[in-house]
Amino acid sequence: MNSAQHSELERALINNWQGGFPLTPRPFAEIAATLNHREEEVLATLRRLLEQRTLTRFGPLYNAERMGGSLTLAAMQLPEKEFEAVAALVNDLPETAHNYRRDHALNMWFVLATDSPLAMEQSLQRIERESGYPVYAFPKEREYYLGLWFEIGANGERRTRSLHEPAPQPAFPLTPFDRAIVRHSQAGLPLTLDPWGDLATQLDSSRDQLLERIRALLASGAIRRIGLVPNHYQLGFCGNGMSVWDIPDAALDRIGQTLGNFDCVSHCYARPRHLPLWRYNLFAMVHGRDRKAVTVQIERIATHLGNDSRAHEILFSSALLKKSGMRV
Repeated sequence: MNSAQHSELERALINNWQGGFPLTPRPFAEIAATLNHREEEVLATLRRLLEQRTLTRFGPLYNAERMGGSLTLAAMQLPEKEFEAVAALVNDLPETAHNYRRDHALNMWFVLATDSPLAMEQSLQRIERESGYPVYAFPKEREYYLGLWFEIGANGERRTRSLHEPAPQPAFPLTPFDRAIVRHSQAGLPLTLDPWGDLATQLDSSRDQLLERIRALLASGAIRRIGLVPNHYQLGFCGNGMSVWDIPDAALDRIGQTLGNFDCVSHCYARPRHLPLWRYNLFAMVHGRDRKAVTVQIERIATHLGNDSRAHEILFSSALLKKSGMRV
């Protein structure tokens, strides 16, 4: 659906509730009051946005690493005749959160999330064993920036807004009840007028007990935020460029902080090189209306960095193969 075709209520939900979902017995009533609509109408609109795939999910965004798990970006170089079969293999794994085809010799890029480093190694080995092709892992070494909020206007204009999420922290020990909360909510919250109460019923708990732990998980960073997760393609953000940079190691932290401060950047991480195949050690995601807009932004960054960048490339996504959110 073109963003100009969204109703006023749909735009208001998307633009205002990608985080901060109320931790109250009737959260949709609270949202409805801010938007001057009925709670039943708000809930029906949310259901419709999910059915149309304008949203990929609604609920908590979990931080696998903060919960003691493991998270990595990985890539494969696949011949075209094998691409579809290997994509099906990778997508079938519950630990695969995202998978994209990108315009590069390394043409498949995916994110894996597991509950332990050992499980991550086993997942990577399984993909290699069953596909017959090597997997290049790019775990996050340092995080310089994470956070982006997508907005759409009444006339179809598209904007992004920086969202500074909490800085990475040491692992937060989960209780058995916390783990049950994660299992039952990582795919999304119940689409009911009382999602917290209905989730508590699934957990054989009380709403108050559940919300107490949700607040603790939010405060610890184990939950990054709770809200709507947009499908940026459906919203008209069709340019999805992973910019990669060859930065001298001694300058990496300084340049990473600089690059992460650009408004167009949604993620900025230091990741390992894989020489001689892969020379780049700094990754930054840039979203825009189209490839031209993304290219202009990245070239603006390159001009700003000057000789601090020895080389860079843009890996555009040409197909979204899977996007389900983390499963840990």
